[in-house]
Amino acid sequence: MLTSGDVVAVDFGFPVGREAGYRHPAVVVTAQRLLDASPSVLQVVPLTSTVRGFASEIQIEADSSNGLDHTSSAQCQHVRAVAVSRLGNPRGNVGTADLAQIREVLGLILDVPG
Repeated sequence: MLTSGDVVAVDFGFPVGREAGYRHPAVVVTAQRLLDASPSVLQVVPLTSTVRGFASEIQIEADSSNGLDHTSSAQCQHVRAVAVSRLGNPRGNVGTADLAQIREVLGLILDVPG
């Protein structure tokens, strides 16, 4: 079963413009109460090893708990709804602090009151 904050490989397909594309790791950001209901579609934020320092990206240091090989940026500006069938098995979890930062930036991008 998936957990909020899990790092999974996602097949994003062929990109258009500056979209995230192909197979990349991503962070599952769907609320746990929804994940517990085994949805067929969930929300993810793609990760990239290219750290640009954009305000819309959260830097995540690689460690044994998240399963990342390199420091990565969570590209909150590229949040996506994807079918569960596009996901690989979880390789780790970013943890509550990084997940909270990602969700805070998503709230700013989507203009969700805090």
